[in-house]
Amino acid sequence: MKNKTIALITGANKGIGFETARQLGQQGMTVLVGARDARKGEEAAEKLRQEKIDAHALTIDVSQADSIKAAAQQVERDYGRLDVLINNAGLMLDEKEKKVSEQSLETWRETFETNVFGLIATTQAFLPLLRKSEAGRIVNLSSILGSITLHAKPGSPIYESKAYASYNVSKSAVNAYTVQIAYELKDTNIKVNAAHPGWVKTEMGGEGATMEIEDGAKTSVALATIGADGPNGAYLHMGEALPW
Repeated sequence: MKNKTIALITGANKGIGFETARQLGQQGMTVLVGARDARKGEEAAEKLRQEKIDAHALTIDVSQADSIKAAAQQVERDYGRLDVLINNAGLMLDEKEKKVSEQSLETWRETFETNVFGLIATTQAFLPLLRKSEAGRIVNLSSILGSITLHAKPGSPIYESKAYASYNVSKSAVNAYTVQIAYELKDTNIKVNAAHPGWVKTEMGGEGATMEIEDGAKTSVALATIGADGPNGAYLHMGEALPW
């Protein structure tokens, strides 16, 4: 265990998170399958174990402080450190038929509670364990929909994509937080980056998505495994920088 890399992926019982856990596990890592629902987390971990992956369920609801604290205490007790944190958990609640100004304040608050505040709280809780790693890595799941530059540019691929306003802005906030925390950690062995997985065929991706889940996990996996000369404070998709 001392020599195995330990990776926690939140929201890992399905979709991109599950595939990320699989790909990291295939590289020999111990993967902690973070899930709000303990049963679903255990079922996902068991599927990975059937593939000879060292996977363990970890109950964590990133919108609940007590849940985050308990999860961090469990990882400290069981492993003593964390090498990789992938903040994958997220949600999209916007009502597509409503305009930006019509999305309810409740939708905005609930979206930010998970996508932004939950991500920050999880990072803060696990940072002491990441500091114990020889090469800590934090990957924050963002989206191209968080690019303010592209949202403001007529003719860009996302210029017309304003139907999910609270989600879009939450991912802009994730990008901004990534830059801030990466700066704090720039003189340490921890690297922090934001990943756009792509438009992936998941429940959230919906109809018309163009990427398979296996490819959607690749950016997170790449950033979780970068070397000492890798990026810090970057916003990337498949190795290419995206405009903030």
